[in-house]
Amino acid sequence: MSAKQKIVTFLWFDSNAEEAVNHYTSIFKDSAIVDVTRYPDTGPGPNGKVMTVTFELEGQRFIALNGGPQYEFTEAVSLFVNCETQAEVDTLWSKLSAGGEPGPCGWLKDKYGLSWQIVPSRLMEMVQNKKDPAKAKRAFEAMLQMKKLDLAALQRAYDEG
Repeated sequence: MSAKQKIVTFLWFDSNAEEAVNHYTSIFKDSAIVDVTRYPDTGPGPNGKVMTVTFELEGQRFIALNGGPQYEFTEAVSLFVNCETQAEVDTLWSKLSAGGEPGPCGWLKDKYGLSWQIVPSRLMEMVQNKKDPAKAKRAFEAMLQMKKLDLAALQRAYDEG
């Protein structure tokens, strides 16, 4: 990443930030671990243990912290992934939900508790159709019936009528 990103998502993990980052960077093609910092002998974590991992996924920078068990992720914050194809939806859904928990409408919680939305970009175009609200409504209602989003089924619902 050439320019410094002004706003960076900061993720608080209990003690497995490095493991989570290695998992995420293995899933996304355009990803990298940028920096790892370790706790000094003055704490608050054990001397030498990973404190933060700065990483990038698809050009977006994140920082993961081993901060302890005080906080957990909730669905109130999620990472929204625009997918161009059903194959991309299927791959990301499979890899990110492994050991986690599938949710409704393309949402899932990964094995670290972080929430993701795996969404075909075409869905957003469909449900935001202001020229034909009936089509938008049909696509939205179809989405409400799904866990992993099915682009072909969404398109059929959108086109019917």
